[in-house]
Amino acid sequence: MNIFILRFIIVALLTVAGYFFPPFFLSSYLGAGLAFILSLGVVYLEMRLRRSQFKLIWGGTVGVFIGVFFGYLLGIIYQTLFQTEATAEFIRVFFLLVMPYLGYLIGSRRSEWFNPAYLLSLFKEKGARQSYKVLDTSVIIDGRIADICNAAFVEGVLVIPKFVLQELQKVADSSDSIKRQRGRRGLDVLDHLQKSAQVSVIISDVDYPEVKEVDTKLIELAKHLEAKIVTNDFNLNKVAQFQGIPVLNINELANALKPMVLPGESIKVHILKEGKEKDQGVAYLDDGTMVVVDNSRKKIGQTVDITVTSVLQTTVGKMIFGRYNEES
Repeated sequence: MNIFILRFIIVALLTVAGYFFPPFFLSSYLGAGLAFILSLGVVYLEMRLRRSQFKLIWGGTVGVFIGVFFGYLLGIIYQTLFQTEATAEFIRVFFLLVMPYLGYLIGSRRSEWFNPAYLLSLFKEKGARQSYKVLDTSVIIDGRIADICNAAFVEGVLVIPKFVLQELQKVADSSDSIKRQRGRRGLDVLDHLQKSAQVSVIISDVDYPEVKEVDTKLIELAKHLEAKIVTNDFNLNKVAQFQGIPVLNINELANALKPMVLPGESIKVHILKEGKEKDQGVAYLDDGTMVVVDNSRKKIGQTVDITVTSVLQTTVGKMIFGRYNEES
């Protein structure tokens, strides 16, 4: 509400100034009308700037100034090549208009080029370029990323977008107790990552107000930073890969790290419950893999040695079938 009052005051003051100090030898009423129109233009420009990102404004502004500078130099150089004064002046005006325009386009599209950190990185070794990894909400709530970072398997800089923090805060403030617990666990994971000495964590203010979906914002940010996305979301994984963005999926990493079990090997399992078939028992490995054991219903609650008979890989995960030998 305060911004609307401020806009009204600006429009009113400029209109009054135009009435008492009419420019261009206009009458008081025409001066007030001109000032009113100009004030509306200023308010419209202010509204557009509020919706735009600061980095785009900064990049466009720097690009315009650089364009003016090079346009002035090129105009001076090329006007000496022509004998007629009209042609020389046209060349000067041409460069003074075209170069700032090109500078604005380049600056707004590639605003990171004018970032001081980027400019300093040009003088460093090419191999020292920073590697960014953007975390989404699912992988933060999952929590395993903290253990992976502590084991020094992740290098570079972890980027936490502000819109992901906002989504995580909504989950933590949910009326559902389960969602609230998951959100608070995610906040604890972020606190652990920030205190970790193994990784560097930054909070990114980059946002895309015109985009509503968080997944789409993550993809746009990853494109802008040339970063990888760390996620557990299957749909985000597929969409990002389709657009050529590298993805680190924690679930795929966990599946790759599951121990290989071959038929004929002996393993030790703890029988937890009955199976569907007669005399079957069910156990689970430390990584959550289900083990179906024949002749083990009587061993529920006990730890036994079994012989693996077969391994079945399904879309859900891996299942191991084994047999308990009573004689052993």
